[in-house]
Parts: sequence; C-alpha cells; structure tokens
Amino acid sequence: MAEQTKSGTPEVWAAGIGRKSRAEYGSDLMAEMLRELGIKYIALNPGASYRGLHDSIVNFEGENGPQMILCTHEEIAVGIANGYARVTGEIMATGLHDIVGLQHASMNLFNAWCDRTPIFNLGGGGPLNSTNRRSTDWVHTALIQGNMVREFVKYDDQPNSVEAVPESFLKAYRIAMTEPKGPVYVCLDTDVQEAKITTPMIVPDARLFRPPAAPGPNPEELNRAAQLLAGADWPLIVAGEVGKNPKALPSLLDLAELLGAPVIDSDGRYAFPSTHPLNLTTARDEALRDADVVLALDVPSLGVPLGPTVRERGNFVPGVSPSTKIIHITLLDLERQSWVSDAMWLLPVHVPIAADTSVALPQLVEQVRARLNATPGLQQRVKERRTKVEAIYAEARKKSQAWIEKAWDEKPISQARFFSEINKRVQKRSWALVSSHGRRWREAIEVTEPAHGVGGGRGGGVGYGLPSSIGSALGHKGTGRLCVSIIGDGDFMMTSNALWTAAKYEIPLLVVVLNNRSYYNDEEHQERMARWRERPIENKGIGIRIEDPAPDIAAIARALSVEGFGPITEPDELGRTLDKAIEVVDRGKPAVVDVITQPR
Repeated sequence: MAEQTKSGTPEVWAAGIGRKSRAEYGSDLMAEMLRELGIKYIALNPGASYRGLHDSIVNFEGENGPQMILCTHEEIAVGIANGYARVTGEIMATGLHDIVGLQHASMNLFNAWCDRTPIFNLGGGGPLNSTNRRSTDWVHTALIQGNMVREFVKYDDQPNSVEAVPESFLKAYRIAMTEPKGPVYVCLDTDVQEAKITTPMIVPDARLFRPPAAPGPNPEELNRAAQLLAGADWPLIVAGEVGKNPKALPSLLDLAELLGAPVIDSDGRYAFPSTHPLNLTTARDEALRDADVVLALDVPSLGVPLGPTVRERGNFVPGVSPSTKIIHITLLDLERQSWVSDAMWLLPVHVPIAADTSVALPQLVEQVRARLNATPGLQQRVKERRTKVEAIYAEARKKSQAWIEKAWDEKPISQARFFSEINKRVQKRSWALVSSHGRRWREAIEVTEPAHGVGGGRGGGVGYGLPSSIGSALGHKGTGRLCVSIIGDGDFMMTSNALWTAAKYEIPLLVVVLNNRSYYNDEEHQERMARWRERPIENKGIGIRIEDPAPDIAAIARALSVEGFGPITEPDELGRTLDKAIEVVDRGKPAVVDVITQPR
C-alpha cells in the first residue's frame, strides 16, 4: 500500500514512477501497458474471452496502437509473431481466446520456445468468479490456464486484479526479452478486463524495467579459449544462433580471417557469407575431420553440427576426434526446462563460457590477434591453413556447380534448378530469405548478410513456415526488400489460410512452394523400414503422398485474394514465372508460385 504524505496524497513508490493512466476499465490499462512497452502489433483471432481488451485496443487506444493483425487461426498468429521478432528483434503480442485458442496456438508456442523467440502472448480467461460466468465460460475456464503451456514458455501469469496488471506485463516482457529469450503467456481474467477503475492508476515507465545488459565473458576462460585457438592446427568455428545479434557478425568474420579457420553453420540464422572461401558448410565432413579445437557460438545442440551427416538409431558418434577441444560461448546454459531435451546430446565442453557472443567475440578477437603476433611461426601456419581451407571450398563449389549443370533440364524440376532460378533473381537487389526448405539450397543460393537467413522452425512443427514468413515480411515491410519464402507443399497445406492475412494487410511476400506432392520425409523413413524388414519398397508412399487428387496450390492462393502461379512443371517456365510473381510483390502484394519438383 502506498503511504500517505502530510498533504494527504499517496506517496508514489519507485516502481510506480510513470505517467497518469487515462484508463476507465481494466482492459484500458492493459492497452496502455502494451503501448508503453512499445508493442506495435497484436496478431489475433477474435474471442469473447478478451472482448474487453479488444474494445480497449480499438476504442480506447485507437491509432496509438498496437495495430491488430487479424488471423484465421491462433497457430498462425503465433507463427507471425515469431517471424516478426526474428527479423526485427522486437516483440509482438498475440491474442489467444481462452483455453481453445491456447490449444490452437500451442504448436507454434512450442516452436517459439525451441527458437528462443520472444512473443508476448495474451490469453483471455474466466471469469474465475463463477457467479459471473455464462454457460460457455464454464468449459472455457481453466485453473490455472497457463498450466497448459507452462513447460514451453519462459513465464506465465494470471493477474487477479487491475492493480496487478502493470507488474505482470512488465515482468513478462522483461523475462521474454532477457537472454535466452522466449515466449511468455499472461492470462487476463474477463472480470479484471471489464472491471471499472475507481481510483487513480499509474502506467509505469517501462524503461525502468528493461532487460539487463548483455553479460560479458569470464576473463580467465576467455584467455584459455584464445590460447587454444591461437595454438590450434585446425581450429573450426561452428556458428549457431549467433546471428540473433547482428553486432556479433563482424567480429566472427574477423576471427575467421585472423585464424584462417573454416566456418560451418548449424542450420540456424545467417552468420557467415556462403561466398566466403572459409565457409565449409557444404563440406562439413572434411571440415570436422581434422579439427583439434572447435569454437561453437550459440549452438542450441552441439551434436547436430558435430555429429554424423546421417543419424539413425544407436549410439551417437561425433564427427570430431575424442581429443578435440571444444569451446562454447553461449547463454543457453542459463536456461532451465526439462519437458523436451531440445539441447539433445550432452557433449564434453572444455571451455564453457556463459556470455553474449556480441560482447565476447570482440574481446576474443583481440586476444587471439595478440597471441598470433607475439608467437613466431603462427602467422605462417595461418597462411598455410587458409590455403587448405580455400582449396576445400573451391572443390565443394565445383561439385555444387556440376550438380546444378547436370540437373538443369531434369523433369520433374530439380532442386538445383529451383534454387538457382531464385538465386538469379535476388542477387542484384535488396532481398531477404524469410524461410528456407530443402537440404541443398546453400549450394545454389548466395547469402551474404543477416537478412538472407532468419532461421527458425527448430521445433519441427509442420505449418510453421508460411505464417512465420508473413511475420518476417511484415517486419521488412516498407524497406524495399524482396522477401522470399521457400516452403514445402506439406507445410503450405497446414496453414495455407495464413495467406488471407498477407492479402488483407498487403504484406509483400514471394512464396515459392517446393512441391513434391508428398510428406516426403516420411517416405524416406518408410523406405528404411521396408529395407530393414525386407518388405515392398514400392509401398513407401501409401498414406504419405499428397495426390489423387493433387491440391491446386495456386487456386488456393487465388481463393484467398493472393496472386497464384502454377503448377510449374517445365524447367524453362520457372524463371519467367518467378519474374511475373516478383512484379506482383514489387507492387506491394503477396504472390505464390507452385513448382512441381523432384523429392530431393
């Protein structure tokens, strides 16, 4: 309780420093808090459980924001928020209708958890006071609602009074935006939303509750890491989610150049130019083979980039020697959750450093440079190593080019042709790759800056690609970048109705569907099972193929007011069709191109 001053006015305590609220109802205060937190958008599918908040956003805050992004499904709303945050670094809110909307949203909440993406999820609920319930409220009220998603959000809360709302919002925002970042969920009781405010309220100054500054590395451990890297015969850099902070990337490039060290990525965000001769991602096995020191940077699971290319049942066998020294700079060790072990295998790490890579890498570069300059012979070793790395890179590029040339005119259209035709159309303009699909796109598409790889989708939930691409394109809207989303047909079919949102808000996005008319990943699994059990391989597509009838993807797009092209079956038609679709996107509209391709 605030104490009374001699004049009789309440004494405002430190956490209450802010501006006077104009709110008349609890939900008005909630809308004020969203604006105070700088949240520009709320993606939602409307629901009666947050009718109060909906009214306040429209009629109380109005043009002050946040702007509503209407979606046809809650899973789409969370996916859009995920893509938006990964591109902009800013948090988006979602509106999730009580327990049914939360269940719809849960798949992409899980994806956001695995992606470490901050999303401010707001759910309606209740009323917990059962005397105020309508008939439907009984089956749409849970105690406690956040229990449904607690295992894959960073924080959940359910403020039970108007007075508790500001702290709940501030805490949720701060936790979501503190590394390792992640989604949060706040349930808003309908009684709290609709409560009439009768005493003066304050909207706290959100700047006083911002996330803490990024932590730096332990000096002794950083010194040890520099010593190992400078003295290594074949140091290898593995880039994970380091690109989440683009400020870290120049230092990553400097370190690789300084050491003449190969770099591989772990299928996350963009971190290193694919055109750089030290990038051995497409020659990963060769890069791993002789590594005596590995520097991992924000790698969610070391076993993925350091493991075998093909993994099946049985003991995990790393691709590096048991004597390899591993250094890992990350804040992921500060995470505590056990519902899903998405960090996968536990690998030995000789120098674990809990630090933000954008802070640690510049310091590491300076220490390595000092050691190389101080020790005779090390510079010559770097020069010789770089020559070997560049030779491996050149050979890998040669093999990729041979693959492209061999497969250029094949039918169905090859992935080599598919990716190459996209690459031709983006290289001389500002562009962004907001979704990638397929195993070999890095061999044909040149990526050279952070916008060329947003990553995401680590949760493996099919249906993530399209809504997250729309969110990413929303984040790029107005920048002039051509946003390209490459997704599979199975992924497209899961959430194709997300296109309606792109059409409604005129979000420019080129969606290119790599359509093999199958949930093909499982075809490969069925083939393995058939071979192991000596059963008919020709049955591998039963229950998996998306055909008889084949969906008309372009027609689905057109039905949702999005220009659709295809299906494209002739290799020579692909380039011309992409040009037509890009013209549509350049006019500020979304477009879909359906391309019938080979399975892999």
